[in-house]
Amino acid sequence: MAVLWDQLEQYQPIVMKMLARSIEKERVAHAYLFEGQRGTGKREVSLLLAKSLFCLNRLTYRPCNECRNCRRIDSGNHPDVHWIEPDGQSIKKGQIEALQEEFSKTGVESNQKLYIIRHADKMTNNAANSLLKFLEEPHRGTTAVLLTEQYHRMLPTIISRCQVLSFRTLPPTAIADYLREQQIPPHLALLAAHVTNNREEALELSRDDWFADARKIVLQLYEALQGKPSYALFMIHEKWMPHFQEKQQMDIGLDLLLYLYKDLMYLQLDQLENIVYCDRLDSLQQWALACSQKRMIQNMSTILQAKARLNTNMNTQLLMEQLILNLKEGRPFV
Repeated sequence: MAVLWDQLEQYQPIVMKMLARSIEKERVAHAYLFEGQRGTGKREVSLLLAKSLFCLNRLTYRPCNECRNCRRIDSGNHPDVHWIEPDGQSIKKGQIEALQEEFSKTGVESNQKLYIIRHADKMTNNAANSLLKFLEEPHRGTTAVLLTEQYHRMLPTIISRCQVLSFRTLPPTAIADYLREQQIPPHLALLAAHVTNNREEALELSRDDWFADARKIVLQLYEALQGKPSYALFMIHEKWMPHFQEKQQMDIGLDLLLYLYKDLMYLQLDQLENIVYCDRLDSLQQWALACSQKRMIQNMSTILQAKARLNTNMNTQLLMEQLILNLKEGRPFV
């Protein structure tokens, strides 16, 4: 399904406004550099820009998304729109030279051409220098779009010849809305949107049964923490460690536990709009009544300390056992 201009305006209003103004006034730059974290919509905006430039039925700056050109751009089959991606670990000089040769010819169907370079920071030095010459002497009707998640690795001389558009980190609400559009249950969508600010990663995570089970285990662990220490330690041995086997998985588990404590804090502050475990409101309200704000703050700090120790050589099972005892007694790591 094609991404619409209105959808991207919600995520990247500044970028979309600048592009809309350029298209409407027919002042599209000869080269753009889209920079920002993975999953912030750079590729989707590139597609929309391409469609706006080639659309047969464009209204003001918005492509129709239905004409022959729009459909071919969506499927990657338009002869005047070229994509360049790393060949293995890098973009090589030969790829840029082939692009230059292609662009020395007249457009197959129009007087303009567009090329999009994904992971532009992965160009070899020779490729980057070859592209630089291309940017310094652009062919008429040529538009370049460079995409990067590593802006600091780009040659300053290339950056200076592009109009740089920075893509902001997406807010959790925007990611959660996107996930719900993909038929992800609301309680998983909201939680995944807080664990990562990358739409693709959030979608992959929320579709993984492992993530749904991780959420259940975290809730069960909190319930166990309300009883004897032995109950929670049993949970760690029997359920937590078998499920969170890798450090990255354990880090996610600790994030889920941290968001649970944050929810209890938000409840006490009467900020229901910030609740992440929205489907467990009744349980959260009971737990919030049984815990002071001071204790919640201390326990959140303790969880953050545990997350930091994941990057050390500390045994993960011992780490979790110590975390449980510290949470039970409301004390920090020492």
